[in-house]
Amino acid sequence: MTQPKRAPGGFPVVGVVGGGQLARMMQGPAVELGVQLSVLAESDTAAAALVVPSSPVGEHTDLETVRAFAQHCDVITFDHEHVPPAVLEALEADGVAIHPTRAALNFAQDKLAMRERLTDLGIACPRWARATTAEEVTAFGDDVGWPIIAKTPRGGYDGKGVAVASSASDLTDWISRIGEPGPLEHGLLLEEKVDFVRELAVLIARSPSGQAAAWPVVETVQTDGICTEVLAPAPALDADLASVATEAALRIAGELGVTGVLAVEMFEVRPGTGGTSAYVVNELAMRPHNSGHWSMDGAVTGQFEQHLRAVLDLPLGDPRPRAPWTVMANVLGGDYEHLYPAYRHIMARDPGAKVHVYGKGVRPGRKIGHVNVSGPDLGEARERAGHAADYLRGVITE
Repeated sequence: MTQPKRAPGGFPVVGVVGGGQLARMMQGPAVELGVQLSVLAESDTAAAALVVPSSPVGEHTDLETVRAFAQHCDVITFDHEHVPPAVLEALEADGVAIHPTRAALNFAQDKLAMRERLTDLGIACPRWARATTAEEVTAFGDDVGWPIIAKTPRGGYDGKGVAVASSASDLTDWISRIGEPGPLEHGLLLEEKVDFVRELAVLIARSPSGQAAAWPVVETVQTDGICTEVLAPAPALDADLASVATEAALRIAGELGVTGVLAVEMFEVRPGTGGTSAYVVNELAMRPHNSGHWSMDGAVTGQFEQHLRAVLDLPLGDPRPRAPWTVMANVLGGDYEHLYPAYRHIMARDPGAKVHVYGKGVRPGRKIGHVNVSGPDLGEARERAGHAADYLRGVITE
């Protein structure tokens, strides 16, 4: 496997397993920090392979391929959370520095393990249960109220591996596969369907030496299970809720031993009689995250620079916002296969909009880029970011 070129001065090489847009967006900050990236990419046309000179092609599931890749890197981190535990275990046995560690990643890879651990820590979660039979599904639904949310413990993302069930019969196919090797080997995760006010995300970074930094709590807007917009900071968020949510995310990172960026996705829930606003934790992601893309342009230190600082155990950067508001609008694949003409139009129409494209082929509904707009007025920032994203998608043509 080709070795990455090392920069003079003793600067390290960070290996990233996976060649998607998250690895791609680490390249700019890596250049600015003076460190080298090397990416184990799925193909030579993967998003990151188009911009990172050292991008050997290989599968993240192949132990010897990952081993050969890792031996030329000072630290290994990840574009996604799908590297098999056996591969991670072998790397750690080889003495490879992995951030986040295998032990921490397990809680992002296995939703049942995550729910059990967060419950043990006293972190607020939806009511949940593990089910292995239709009878257990029915008992849980009857207890918490139908419909319920069912999730495959492993392998789900962007709404995949999640189902809304009104009865056990809605989950017949999944129940039939419980016990087979794969996402349902150890059962099905069932959760109550939370009556929430809105979705929030807390993004923090933590280094191996224990330093941590948190960005402002943001609101995430979902469409058909895919995040389409992020508002930073979350508008009209109760200060006490922002504080306790951030404290919870920092505690999760510390207790689970997370290194690098951690995204804690939450639901803001309605208070009880005389109560205050509260949250329950929905998901964890141990990597840079869609909810933090706003920080690339809207914070003093963006999430990709911060992730590199954290995994290298460098002092963390300032996470404070640069403007009162930053809005991130995702660009989803639409009618335009060739984005460049629309991209030029957006640059001319709104010079203050920051357009980030991922070097991916256009498919309907696929995340192919995002737009960040910062400013003093939230409504204006939302309109500008949304207009740019819709124009790139082909929803509007003016």
